[in-house]
Amino acid sequence: MTTVDTTRELLLSRIRDVRDYPKPGVVFKDITPLLADPRAFGALTDALADLCVKHGATKVVGLEARGFILAAPVAIRAGLGFIPVRKAGKLPGATLSQAYELEYGTAEIEVHAEDLNAGDRVMVIDDVLATGGTAEASLELIRRAGAEVAGVAVLMELGFLDGRAKLQPSLAGAPLEALITV
Repeated sequence: MTTVDTTRELLLSRIRDVRDYPKPGVVFKDITPLLADPRAFGALTDALADLCVKHGATKVVGLEARGFILAAPVAIRAGLGFIPVRKAGKLPGATLSQAYELEYGTAEIEVHAEDLNAGDRVMVIDDVLATGGTAEASLELIRRAGAEVAGVAVLMELGFLDGRAKLQPSLAGAPLEALITV
């Protein structure tokens, strides 16, 4: 068994399925047991930091809210800056904002305009890739700020929701890395 396989098994063993949450018929993938286990959380942090280095990232973006939990220690481990992408109205000062489509309506995310610059290579980190809407909006924000997308890295991809296909045009050749696909 390779190191990647061992890490994947460890991570999977710490993700709990919660049936009928947040609504009947949905199986929620709860990562809090993984976060509570220092060995698993450390392995996740190492794996994501390795992807940042592999793809030449100079900064890490974490998507609200669980992406913050994952991206901040990854940035420290990889020796990179961390930039939060927040829901609209949560950041003080000048921001860039990007609206995106949800299943029922729209949402908006923001980043501080001065946190990303030309020459930055940014890795976007989140816990789950579902439909790809939030990740797609973050890629637009990064490019509008003048930075380059180094890639997107997620703990888990929900393959049955086809977010990867939706995200492919926005990636424009940048990699999408999922440690686990369910």
